[in-house]
Amino acid sequence: MDEDLSIIDSKTRNEKIKNFFINNRNKIIIFLIIVLLTIMSFFGFNEYMNAKKKKISDQYNSILVDYSNGKNEGAKEKLVNLVNKKDSTYSPLSLYFIIDNEIIKETNEINNLFNILINKTNLEYEIKNLIIYKKALFNADIYEENELLENLKPLINKESVWKSHALYLIAEYYYSKNEKQKSKEFFNKILSIENANKDIINETQKRLNRDFSD
Repeated sequence: MDEDLSIIDSKTRNEKIKNFFINNRNKIIIFLIIVLLTIMSFFGFNEYMNAKKKKISDQYNSILVDYSNGKNEGAKEKLVNLVNKKDSTYSPLSLYFIIDNEIIKETNEINNLFNILINKTNLEYEIKNLIIYKKALFNADIYEENELLENLKPLINKESVWKSHALYLIAEYYYSKNEKQKSKEFFNKILSIENANKDIINETQKRLNRDFSD
């Protein structure tokens, strides 16, 4: 008796499953098509992004080779174009190359490129912080106090591997303005940071012993 009931239950269950697929055939087919298209789109997008990355990489390396061979014509426009590509790797490298080789001398133009990287480029957290620091360093000689502090606020108010660098830059800024008390305060802040950069700590201790010892 129990065996007969089990057979009946099994047949009933199979019949329900069969009816479910029959009644929902169109929905199931549409669902499977969507899944398939999603998978294809994912791999297709990855292929597209890899191809795009390689193209930008080839452009960047070509510019460097031409520049090292004295073929500088059009280098500025090409490098600015790469910054505007908003690529997480080659856009920052292009700006660094522009600055290191003084290809652009206008400060405002350089700052506009910095802003593209900081505000419009999808960067890893610490890479973005590095660029914020580099922008402040680039402008340190012309910034007013409030501009420097505002620029470095994302680094000094949060945990970052570049926090000690930012504090050191601010301390040096105040020292150059002969505001030694403020300078000393920021040097001392560096020593209170856990896992601060060891080279920055060593330089800070040297500065405090040399220039602020009583």
